[in-house]
Amino acid sequence: MSLALARKYRPKSFADVAVQSHVSNTLRGAIARGRVAHGYLLCGPRGVGKTTLARVLAMALNCENKGDDGEPDGVCTSCQRIWSGSSSLDVVEIDAASNRGVDDARDLRERAMYAPSGDDRYKVYIVDEAHMLTREAWNALLKILEEPPPRVIFVFATTEPQKIAQTAAPVLSRLQRFDLKRIGLGDITRRLSTVLEQEGVTVSDDALSMIARAADGSMRDALSLTDQVISIGEGPVTAERVREALGLVPEDEFIAILDIIATHRAGDVFAAVNKLADAGVDFGVFLSGFADVLRAQLTVVLNGKAEGVSATAATALRERRELFAAGDLLRMLSAVNALEPTFRKSGQQQLLIEMLLIRMALLDRTVAIEDLLKGLGGESTPSENSQPVSGSVRAQASQASVARTAQRPTTRRSAPTSAPGSRTTFSPSPG
Repeated sequence: MSLALARKYRPKSFADVAVQSHVSNTLRGAIARGRVAHGYLLCGPRGVGKTTLARVLAMALNCENKGDDGEPDGVCTSCQRIWSGSSSLDVVEIDAASNRGVDDARDLRERAMYAPSGDDRYKVYIVDEAHMLTREAWNALLKILEEPPPRVIFVFATTEPQKIAQTAAPVLSRLQRFDLKRIGLGDITRRLSTVLEQEGVTVSDDALSMIARAADGSMRDALSLTDQVISIGEGPVTAERVREALGLVPEDEFIAILDIIATHRAGDVFAAVNKLADAGVDFGVFLSGFADVLRAQLTVVLNGKAEGVSATAATALRERRELFAAGDLLRMLSAVNALEPTFRKSGQQQLLIEMLLIRMALLDRTVAIEDLLKGLGGESTPSENSQPVSGSVRAQASQASVARTAQRPTTRRSAPTSAPGSRTTFSPSPG
């Protein structure tokens, strides 16, 4: 049985780890100079190389033919066993999600007291999902993390370091912390292109971009999605094939909905959404993709560049540049963001999408205040009108004052008629 691409192309050296050079260079330099710390905390999103860096560190510490620069050779017996995740006397991987209690921590503490299998080797304990450990488990590990046995290294990997700070703040001062970065679209695209070239698979640029965007900054997710796309059939990987495999919404559907919004055809929203529902589209995927298209249209309006979409969609968005103002697109994106927190939990997702698109189609368009004042003033020029034509508060206040003066009546109110039986006092007129 063949290996999954995410396992087959897992890096075997620090130099092969994508993007995370600030971490790999530090670890490689520490090994080369003999300044390896006893504990590390690797933080970052899923699929960015935390466990991979921990394994490469263990490989470099126990490599039989380690280079002077601290890089493992990746081919010796020790490196092969560690890289493949096979059982090793000196490298132990622990899943903290299922071994999170104080008894598990005590067992780990007792095992760490045993020496490595050789005088030139290190025992490396890799604890994944470390934020799942309980407060009591962290307390049980405090002493051994402060004063570990010789040649024993602890590597903790987590996606939520803030939970460790809340439950076990004293631990952080005993570990060296590294924050791994999300992987950009360009780096994911280049890596996928290299992998598919080695696999002998032809792929289009649009297909690579779609997979990279769907991976959302995770190299492991990108390779897993690529495996899924390749498995769907033979031949070159195209954009249509990627959409079919991943259940993505065609970009021309987003463009058609943008046209409905631009032309205020609110009644056509129902037919467009019903078409998506009949095609079995996941409305959560649609909402995310529509937000990306709105963002791309906003970038086109502001700087003329369409980011995060295919070349075909970018051309279509540039053709519609004059149909939208930046303020309107910002209001639409705000509406999408306001809907997302409750959208997944709703049992009426289609109705929510219809309401959102209808509100956008009926949205009043933004008008520049200069154009409004010119229209109210009959296109008067500054020389013909002494009032400044601007959107300033002072100009608006002076215009409002003039309007109130024009509406003020010119006659005084007559004196009230005295009631019957009341006394009237006359004052003599002067002179």
